[in-house]
Amino acid sequence: MHVLENPVQEYAWGSHTVLADLLGRPSPTERPQAELWIGAHPAAPSRLPAGASLGEHIAADPEGALGPAALARFGPRLPFLLKVLAIAAPLSLQVHPDREQAERGYAAERTPPGDPARNYKDDWPKPELLCALTDVHALCGLRDPGESAELLGKVPALRPVADLLAAGDVRAAVRTVLTWPDADRVVPEAVAVAGEPYASLAERYPGDTGVILAMLLNEVRLAPGQAMYVPPRVPHAYLSGTAVELMAGSDNVLRAGLTPKHVDVPELLNVASFDPGRPDVLDPVRTAGEEVYLTPAPEFRLSRVDAAAGAVLPAGGPQLLLCTEGRVELRRGGDATELTRGRAAFAEHRGGPIEVTGSGTLFRASLPET
Repeated sequence: MHVLENPVQEYAWGSHTVLADLLGRPSPTERPQAELWIGAHPAAPSRLPAGASLGEHIAADPEGALGPAALARFGPRLPFLLKVLAIAAPLSLQVHPDREQAERGYAAERTPPGDPARNYKDDWPKPELLCALTDVHALCGLRDPGESAELLGKVPALRPVADLLAAGDVRAAVRTVLTWPDADRVVPEAVAVAGEPYASLAERYPGDTGVILAMLLNEVRLAPGQAMYVPPRVPHAYLSGTAVELMAGSDNVLRAGLTPKHVDVPELLNVASFDPGRPDVLDPVRTAGEEVYLTPAPEFRLSRVDAAAGAVLPAGGPQLLLCTEGRVELRRGGDATELTRGRAAFAEHRGGPIEVTGSGTLFRASLPET
């Protein structure tokens, strides 16, 4: 096992205290800190004590680090990325492509790397699982179009959108909202009818049609320990809270609003799903000493372990292990590793089972087969 040094990403929506407190660093910070990344993503990889990045370590012996099954299915890369999100302000409203869309979009992409208008950074899908450490407020999935039609129908200017929703043509309704010619006027009118959380979104993003689009999504509230799975193609936005997030290792984001960044409406309409549906709020299922959050994602599996109860984690495949509370001791063969709050380790494929003891909480990112 290898204890990791993990980078913190500074984005405008982050907190000045949450990640610093988690990591035992001075707080408040001068700049907002939004995400703690744990993994081998080339944009901001974790590092081993000797200084090598986790990606470099894996590349030196992919089969030993990942295992033959992972190597055959995903190639010589860690297929998932583990994060802690400190959401002090809303993230953009966005969707992620599925595998077929990502492969096709990346092959067709002509915008140069690094250009803010580039849609596809890689050829991978990006399903996500968000597990709340505190109360989390989010928007996810299109709600019943009849409900949305009733709400937007109260705004005279938006009655054409309401009519499309009432007729079940959600795609056309979304396209109409995103191409609205007079957003500075219509957004305040819509907010006056809808109230919160949309009024706060409009205050932060005045004249952004993403505020109206947000009114078409389900509000979701997660209590600590609950999780929400976000499949590819499903519109979503995270509004507030602190959470562990596990995703496929991709950078592909198509934004729909609540952001000053690039919004490609035609490509967004090609990628997004317009099927209404409320996301499932997941409670963990206890299995062999772990509390597992079950999802259909082939790229990852997230579980939580109460170290005080003890557990033995099976060997096989790569694992990222993150302590979010207290102190956790990991024993594998003759080696022992201690993780305190905010610290993480990488356990490679080679090696035996991992015994977990201590008095803290451990999150484990692994593959579904292990």
